[in-house]
Amino acid sequence: MAQQSARQPAHRRSRLPLIIGMSLTIMSAVLSAAEAPVKVGVIAPLSGVNSRYGAFATKGAQLAARQINEAGGVLSRPIELLLGDSQCVPAEGVSATQRMINFEHISMIIGDACSSVTMAMQPVVEDAGVLLLNAASSNPQITYKAGVGGYRWSFRNYPTDESRAAIALQYAVQKRGFTRFAVLAVDSDYGRGAIDFTRKYLASFGATLTSEDYYKETETDFRPVLTKIKYSDAQAIITYGQADSTPIIARQMNESALGGKLPLIGNGEFTSPTTIAAAPKVLNGSVEVTAWLPEWQSAGSLQFVKDYQQAYGGELPNVHAFFHWETLRLLAQAIRQAGTVDPVAVRDTLATIHYASAMGEVVFDDHHQAVLPMALVEIEANRPVIKATMAPKIDYAAH
Repeated sequence: MAQQSARQPAHRRSRLPLIIGMSLTIMSAVLSAAEAPVKVGVIAPLSGVNSRYGAFATKGAQLAARQINEAGGVLSRPIELLLGDSQCVPAEGVSATQRMINFEHISMIIGDACSSVTMAMQPVVEDAGVLLLNAASSNPQITYKAGVGGYRWSFRNYPTDESRAAIALQYAVQKRGFTRFAVLAVDSDYGRGAIDFTRKYLASFGATLTSEDYYKETETDFRPVLTKIKYSDAQAIITYGQADSTPIIARQMNESALGGKLPLIGNGEFTSPTTIAAAPKVLNGSVEVTAWLPEWQSAGSLQFVKDYQQAYGGELPNVHAFFHWETLRLLAQAIRQAGTVDPVAVRDTLATIHYASAMGEVVFDDHHQAVLPMALVEIEANRPVIKATMAPKIDYAAH
């Protein structure tokens, strides 16, 4: 017994380096996990005709990531953004999504600026159990199919075109006295979706459409359509279009002597200084319903504009930059509240979150649509003036 007892300390000493080694390995693994970045995918049109939107979107997200990381990250871990190029083409967006999921093991994605891409992404992320948090697509079908609509992994922190269309039409009829409208919208899920919902509310406001035309994203000659509209009895043009197309349309309206006669109603970045400068006679009097603009007078919004301009050489941010900045911050708060990066926990936290955004409190309805205020902006004396704000709730039963 004495010999066995004497041997025991030696036996324990022989295992001591192994135990210490295992402990150090476990500690190292724990520390590595704590310090590993939280990877978030951002899918946007980084090339192609809509690359302008993608550039603003990624700059906004990158600014938010930088600010979050400088403040200590989330759960003591930095955020790392991985970018995917959708080219605003559904097949490309799906490929970018699948690469992120299968090769980068991304479990949280922000995207896409183009509604058709986002709708193509929804079944992909649903099958993979990956969170999709949209910050720029406005087609109503994204919301109708999300949450209790079926896609549990899809959320949208951006207004829907149904709300926009109803607000724009109501303002045009009740405040401006217009009842007859020509349509000139982009031929995409975004443009056609907005007009579909405009048509839904026409009878409610006693309005009619005098003509309905759609243009391709690469189109540059609008003169034939504008001539037809000129000789119709339309009082205004409802348009949901691309930012790059709006200045061209405005200049050609000016050439057709339509300036000051047929204001634009809808959305197409009318409020951009570049767009207004292209044809101020046309843009003055036009009305845009927008989710955000740099003139929004809240402390958080004004600080964002200042920080963005400082980060990007004085460039003025657009709505895509703002909502990608805000959406990444929203996601970061959801992760903190969940206390984990587990996608199920983050998804469930988002569903009940109350987030204090620069536009007001963000909550999601049962279709995972954020209830957000929108600004009615009229161009007066070559500058955007906010006339009113509204935060309508969607009547899903009327769909």
